[in-house]
Amino acid sequence: MADDFTGASDVALTIAEAGFSVAQFIGVPDSQAPADLGAGVVALKSRTAPVEVAVTESLAACDWLLAQGAEQIIFKVCSTFDSTSEGNIGPVLQALAERLGAQSVLVCPAFPENGRSVYQGHLFVNDVLLSESGMQDHPLTPMTDPDLRRVLAAQTDWQVGHISSQIVSQGAAAIKDALPDGPNMIIVDAISDRDLVEIGVAAKELKLLCGGSGIALGLPGNFGAQPSQPDWQALTGAGVVISGSCSRATRAQVASYRASQPSFEVSAEAVLCGEATASGLADWVLAQQGAPLVYSSADPAEVRAAQEKFGTEKAAGAIETVFGELAAILANRGITRIVVAGGETSGAVVRGLQASALVIGPRIAAGVPMLRLADRPADHPVALALKSGNFGGEDFFAEALTLMEKET
Repeated sequence: MADDFTGASDVALTIAEAGFSVAQFIGVPDSQAPADLGAGVVALKSRTAPVEVAVTESLAACDWLLAQGAEQIIFKVCSTFDSTSEGNIGPVLQALAERLGAQSVLVCPAFPENGRSVYQGHLFVNDVLLSESGMQDHPLTPMTDPDLRRVLAAQTDWQVGHISSQIVSQGAAAIKDALPDGPNMIIVDAISDRDLVEIGVAAKELKLLCGGSGIALGLPGNFGAQPSQPDWQALTGAGVVISGSCSRATRAQVASYRASQPSFEVSAEAVLCGEATASGLADWVLAQQGAPLVYSSADPAEVRAAQEKFGTEKAAGAIETVFGELAAILANRGITRIVVAGGETSGAVVRGLQASALVIGPRIAAGVPMLRLADRPADHPVALALKSGNFGGEDFFAEALTLMEKET
């Protein structure tokens, strides 16, 4: 299970490329999974939900996965470990561990391909500590402490341990030997994909793991899977980009894309005052040439000003609601390719489209696959790219729209 929608597609891609048949479900399904499914990914919108809501939804997802025959549960969180001192990672992980009767729970958000590494228990983004990466300015989950041991210890009454890179470099057997007795959450160092594969091998008998998508690199091989690439049928037609992320990477992507495509900036104030509506934005999009951009990706100072004026939840909720409604209108009016930036925005868009499941396609960039709505009519398909705020290069939006049009 994943605590947001971009994280779900991220880990689904990792598992699919490792050779498992995989499907991404939107929320806890009310029906059985296909019998031939190797892995199911339940996408929740629980990262910034109240703790009790996050715990309840995560336990429901766990119970559904177990009922489908799941032998191992991964709690997928952001590779920047987004959370607050209240949670939600610690409370959810503890509830899952207690439901599963798990003792040692390995925790590793490392994703080296996207510049995330864990060393001496600290999380780095490229060559800087998490607290200097821009994540300290996140509007909902500011990350000001790079020491994952302290972050997690503040959220749970379980012991929080650490397995160093010196041990990890010795391989899976050394990692297994380092597991402590009794209920423990253990931060594991990882600075390379090889480290993550060894962690996966060491976790073969464990019931529960937690981390970014990299935590799944070594797991499918434990079940005999062989690497493969998902198929994709070309999808042409009108496209749009919707961005609600305020990360440094996304702001650079917005600036790059605006240089060649029509763009419309949406503010929380404009939405709350009724100046910006989903129907009005849809009319603007459909009147443009190319694949226009609708965005609310202001710099941190502007975001803080809106939060102080309207309240954090009200400001964020206004943007999410209008973007979710916008996506639904556009899909019903002929848009077939939708690129979305930001975890919360992606959740709003997928819910607005009333999707129940997504088919995983090949990668656009590290951690970002092409997706197809599984329950759309054959004569009106819709493709998605759901991008975490910090993922992708500056030309990601254009690249995603182009790749959707190519057969693989």
